[in-house]
Formats: sequence, C-alpha cells, structure tokens
Amino acid sequence: MALDPKPVDALTESEAADELTRLADEIAAHDIRYYQDEAPTVSDAAYDALKQRNAAIEARFPHLVRENSPSLKVGAARAEKFAPVEHGTPMLSLDNMFSEAEALEFDARIKRFLRLPDEPIAYTAEPKIDGLSASLRYEKGLLAQGATRGDGRVGEDVTANLRTLKEIPHRLKGSGWPEVIEIRGEVYLGHAEFAALNEAALAAGERTYANPRNAASGSLRQIDPSITARRPLRFFAYAWGLVSAPFAETQWQALQALKAWGFQITPQARRVEGAEGLIAAYRELEAERPHLGFDIDGVVYKVDRLDWQGRLGFVSRSPRWAIAHKFPAQQARTVLEGIEIQVGRTGSLTPVARLHPVTVGGVVVKNATLHNADEIARLDVRIGDTVVLQRAGDVIPQILRVIPEERPRDAQPYRFPEVCPCHLKTPVARETTSGGAETVVRRCTGEFACPFQRVEHLKHFVSRRAFDIEGLGEKQLQAFFEEGLVREPADIFRLARDEAALQALREREGYGETSVRNLAASIEARRRISLDRFIYSLGVRHIGETTAITLARGYGSASAFLKAMDEVAARDEAAMAELDALDQVGEAVIEAAAAYFAEDHNRRIVQALVEQLDIQDAEQPKSDTAVAGKTVVFTGALERMTRDEAKAQAEALGAKVASSVSKKTDIVVAGPGAGSKLKTAADLGVQVMTEEEWLAMVAG
Repeated sequence: MALDPKPVDALTESEAADELTRLADEIAAHDIRYYQDEAPTVSDAAYDALKQRNAAIEARFPHLVRENSPSLKVGAARAEKFAPVEHGTPMLSLDNMFSEAEALEFDARIKRFLRLPDEPIAYTAEPKIDGLSASLRYEKGLLAQGATRGDGRVGEDVTANLRTLKEIPHRLKGSGWPEVIEIRGEVYLGHAEFAALNEAALAAGERTYANPRNAASGSLRQIDPSITARRPLRFFAYAWGLVSAPFAETQWQALQALKAWGFQITPQARRVEGAEGLIAAYRELEAERPHLGFDIDGVVYKVDRLDWQGRLGFVSRSPRWAIAHKFPAQQARTVLEGIEIQVGRTGSLTPVARLHPVTVGGVVVKNATLHNADEIARLDVRIGDTVVLQRAGDVIPQILRVIPEERPRDAQPYRFPEVCPCHLKTPVARETTSGGAETVVRRCTGEFACPFQRVEHLKHFVSRRAFDIEGLGEKQLQAFFEEGLVREPADIFRLARDEAALQALREREGYGETSVRNLAASIEARRRISLDRFIYSLGVRHIGETTAITLARGYGSASAFLKAMDEVAARDEAAMAELDALDQVGEAVIEAAAAYFAEDHNRRIVQALVEQLDIQDAEQPKSDTAVAGKTVVFTGALERMTRDEAKAQAEALGAKVASSVSKKTDIVVAGPGAGSKLKTAADLGVQVMTEEEWLAMVAG
C-alpha cells in the first residue's frame, strides 16, 4: 500500500468496500507469512499501518465490516503439521498505540469506563517481548500440554518441544497454584544466542534466520523435538488463560506468583500509577532497550486490579484493560544504488531499491521496498540519492525520505517502465477498481503469456498452502521452467510419468536415482488433493486460502465449482448471485473469478490440470440436525456469542452461512441493530428469528 493513500474521509462507499476487500486479503497473507512461514515480508510499522487504515475505514463505514475483517482476527490458522489444541480461553491480541498522547487517552478512557474520574489507576508496565506466544496447561501442578497461539482459539500442539526449554518447569514449584491453569508467555531467543545459531547454520550450509523472532518460531515449530532441544530458546511468563480458581487479586501479585512457581518473568516489569507513570515507564524501557540482550518492540500496559480487568472486559479481539505502546521504528542512512522491477504472479510491477549495505538494528540491509510508481514519485527518490531507512520488527525496511542536500548533480528522476521487463515487452497498465477508480498498482497486461507471471503462478501452485510438493521448491521449479520441463501445472504431473524426462534428470548434476524417485513419489502423492487446496492453487486474484475453503464448502465438488465458474464467466445472473451469497465473497472475488475463467488460456490450463488429478469432494456437513442444509445469515449485534462463534456453530451443524440475503436464504438470525438485511428478508419472505430462538432451535 502507498504511504500516502487517499484519505479515508474522501473515500466513496464503493472505494471503501474495494479497499476493505484488498486489505483483508493483504493482511491475511502477511499473517500467514509471519505466524506460519516465519518469513514476514513487511515491517511491523507497515503492517500496523495496514491494520490502522482498515480500522479507520470500518469506523467510517461500519456496515461494510467484512466477516473476515482483520479487526475480528487474531494471528493465523495453525499449520497442518501439528495437531490442533483448543485454548481454554482465547489468546487474544492487543490493540496498539504509538504516542504519549494516546497513553494519556488510554488512562482517561479507563477512568471514564470505571467511573473513577479522580482516583489514580494502578498499572503494570511490562516489556513487549518480540517472540512466539505459547500457552502451557498445568493440571495438578504438572505440565500437561503446550501450544502456540495459532488463530487465538486453536493453536498447534508443541508440547514435546516446549518440554525441552529449561525455563519451562515440568512441575510447578511451591504452593498456591490452581488445580488447572493455562500459563501464557513468550518463547524467544537472545541476541547472542541468535548470532551463534546463525553462524552455526551458515557453517553447516543450513537455513539462516532474518531475526531472533523468526528463529524462535522456526525452532519451536520443529517436527523433531530434538532439534528444538538443541536451540537455546528461552521463555518469559506474563499472563494466564483458563484457571480453575483465582490465585491473585492484581496483575502484579499474579506475576510474583508465576515467579514463585518457577517461571522467569521480565525483571524490567514494574508497577506504576496514572498516565504519568505509564509514560515514565515507556521512556525508561526505551532507553534500556539497546542493552537488554533480547528484542522488545514496545511496552504493554495492563490495569493492575483483576476485578477492574473483569469489569472492563473485551472489545472485538482485544481487552479494554490492556494495550501495547509500540516503539518507533529503527532508522539508518545509506545510498540507493539502483532500482529493479519485480513482476509478481498477478502481473503487478513492484520496484525494489538496491542499497549500499547498512546495518540497522543488528541486521545488514541491502534491499528495501519502494511499493509502487506513485511512492517513487512522492519521495522523488533517484539513483545515487542518500536515503533514510526505517525498519521495525527486523524485516524488510522502507525508505522514509531522501536527503536532498546530498543528491548527486547528475541524478535523474526515475521513469517507471511503460512496458513489462519480460521479453514480450507487453504494455503496463494502471489497475482500476470495480468502481472504475484508478489504483496505485501497475500490471503487465500479458497475463500468463508473460514468463514472469507464468513462473510465479507455478511457484504459487507448489507453495505450502497449495499443493506443497516435497522436493519441488522455487529453485527447482525455476530451473525446470527455464529448461522447458514444466511450463504449466499439469506438466508437473506429466513429468512424474515421463520416463525419458526422469532419466534426463537422473543424469543431471545434483540428481540421482534416489532423488528422482523421491520427487516422482512426492508428485504422485499430490495427485489426490482436497477441493479447497485445488481452488487456492489456481491463483485467482482475491481468492486466498479462507475464500477457497468457503468456495469448496459452497460447491462441494470440483465439477460443480468449475461449472459454476464457467457460468459466472458467462455473466449468468443466477450463478453470480449464488456466488455472491457465499460467506466472505463479494464483488472483488466475483469479478476476479469471472475474468479468470473467461480467459481461454486459463480454462485450458485448468482443464489439463483436472485431467491429472483426483480432486476430493469437500467434507459433507451434518445432515441430521434442525438446520442441516439450510442457508443462514447472521445480522445485527449478537449478545450471547461472537459472529465467528455463531458461524462456526452453524457450519458444524451442517448449515451454510452466507453474508447476504437472497432467495436461497432459509433463516436470518437478527440481533439488535439489524438493518437492510432484515428488510430484504421481509421482502423475500425469509424466516427471521432472534438469537435466543436460534439457540433454542439448535439446542433442541
């Protein structure tokens, strides 16, 4: 996203809807890269900016809040290589703030809610450790289970790995602990341990990590616990979840109890009073930050009294009684030595700054994103310029500004390419929204005839969330593409049964009988694929992992899905209405699907692929419940459960949840504040019931 987008108060409703769709997909993709792949591609500051803009748009257009809104989510779904663990109480995330003025407002907001205008509020101020959140369940003082946060409700079972950490007690010390308690904390790596880990990996020719947070995540989420045991992971405890009995009256007392039971707590944590105490703690921790020996990216403020925490409660996915005050991003100066254009899977052209290497926050930086042509023009950045970089969270940095007084005399304004850098030299066009407005994105118009798009599409096809073919990574795929062995997805499966091609592989350097046999076996193992993975693998714009699952459940089989997509491509009104009625599907998805399947080249690729596969039907929902087979729409404010809980409950009972009311809707569950959907239901004669009536029906 550009750093200077159109102001929120200037957006039309159509523009806001389009941008919320894009933001939901973009943030979801970043969540997967951060939480599951341990390979974030944007800075914490850039990620926070995306979420702040999403929240601002939703505040102005509350009726446009999507079911998959980032404001309603925590983390990302668990990885399939670990068993699921449902947390006793959700592991929610914190809202962020970035200024001392916001700290003053946080304190004032707490006082207003508690109706204590003149009473000083006590808080704890704790370092925000930049690691991987984990939950430890103890039963009768013994460690019974350990899990990652996952999406906040369901995490990954990493019990065996967590048991290898020296700072996690297998048995709680002392006394006073509840019979059942979930201890929450952060798994992290210190700076010295991180450097030693990367040096050893480099010497062994193994993968290195970009920063301590990614290293901690990758180390904990190993299939083999013995690998985790060899990594110097550490653990700070700072909170608790499910608990069978109270054990403290304040947050500060609780921290001391955790320490007495054998856990490490951050020695920098402190108890303060009032907004002035919060700000003082923030300044002190900011000054201590370079000397801590481990990464922190802010300070967490929590209301100290637990009974007040209970009164304050939660809003959306975050507690009212706690907030994270983030540190400003780290900065450095260097010289821009060049600008390269990268062409993505969907043809978008992204400029990347090549920099004279500079160390920022302990990491050597050579590249920075320039986002798009508008951003280059806004910065007026030129080759040879001295620039100021910003980075937070030790990931890809961004250029903040140019230092004009140090600009070379012969530096020329950068001209963004008007044709794609591929050999076809196809024109570059500025993308437009469904409402006709121009965006900052420029795309190659060559589609899959463009070799850059074709190879990126193939990389997406074999990616972890798609076909995930072991032994066929991006490097091998790039080589196969350049040599003509694989030009489209179906070629991968043809290769596995092409003895002449396999023999040629056996004779190549780096390959042999065993590696070729294993590759062929891995490909064959993926001929049988779930419908949602198949849909996601096609690389249709705006159809991410979550939407692919929705489509798979909605259509049931590959034949039904492909037939419906052909009808959508032909602009069949009934087919488009049926697609629109599916939960989390809107105009952007419909237009993307129509454009994709209207392209003969794409249809040929998909058909050739289908002929190579055994695509499994989506799991059939329950058929013996009161709502089985019915299409349900939830609207208005639900009071007994969250919207996500209601949706999950309905789907578990065999119902289909839709986001809009149509002739195919069977039930509308309306809470307070229900608007146009309620009127549409009345006009169409759709059954309407209250939340209480719904709960009574599904319970009976």
